[in-house]
Amino acid sequence: QQRPSGAFCATGVFPGKTIMNKLLDRLEEFIIGSLMAVATIVIFISVVHRYASGYEIPLLQDWLLDMNVGWAQEFCIILFVWMAKFGAAYGVRTGIHVGVDILINKLTGSSRAALIQIGLVCGVIFTGLIGLFGALFVWENGMAYETLSLLGRDTGDFFEGPTTPDLEWPTWIVYSAVPLGSFLMCYRFLQVMVSFARTGELPTHDHGHVEGLDDDEDDALLVGEALAIGEHIAHEGDAHQYTDPSRRPGGSA
Repeated sequence: QQRPSGAFCATGVFPGKTIMNKLLDRLEEFIIGSLMAVATIVIFISVVHRYASGYEIPLLQDWLLDMNVGWAQEFCIILFVWMAKFGAAYGVRTGIHVGVDILINKLTGSSRAALIQIGLVCGVIFTGLIGLFGALFVWENGMAYETLSLLGRDTGDFFEGPTTPDLEWPTWIVYSAVPLGSFLMCYRFLQVMVSFARTGELPTHDHGHVEGLDDDEDDALLVGEALAIGEHIAHEGDAHQYTDPSRRPGGSA
């Protein structure tokens, strides 16, 4: 059964997808995957360093104790914040967010469509406001000072802004995940709204789908079909065992 043209699927296909949207999708996935990979590596190194430095191994223990990895926890927290914000936008695009749809499933026709659109509009407004207020906070928390200083302009009442405790990074860089992720999430809600208005379908996520693999639905076997084939092969093997004289009990080889 073919999916209607322009409908969302597990990979988040958007009707009339442009090159910009394709690049945005790949960039979104690259950012999430890279943040997850870097956080995993840093956490692994930090844990190994913590336990290995406890062993009294000459030279190695002194070298590990001199190595400062106290920044690892703060760094990974920052990575997880960025991962969560961009992951939320990815979840809207692919339909993996958990939702309570008891009332929606009881409705049909225009009533169901209107309620879904109201929910999507609320998502657009909420994420848009969070992105707007987040951008204002980031701008006033040090970004304005850095930008105006870089351009050689008068900074006025803007201040330099605080830094993180361990890495001593400007906090406005860390907090930039809020407006960037929220605006991207708002854009994804708009995509879903347009797609639903055109096709009447919402993005769905198949947990058994593997990205990059082209599954042929005609060749796929259901669980019941696979069991039936297995039982048929087993019965044929038993029948062959008793029809072949060499396999009968007491038969000669």
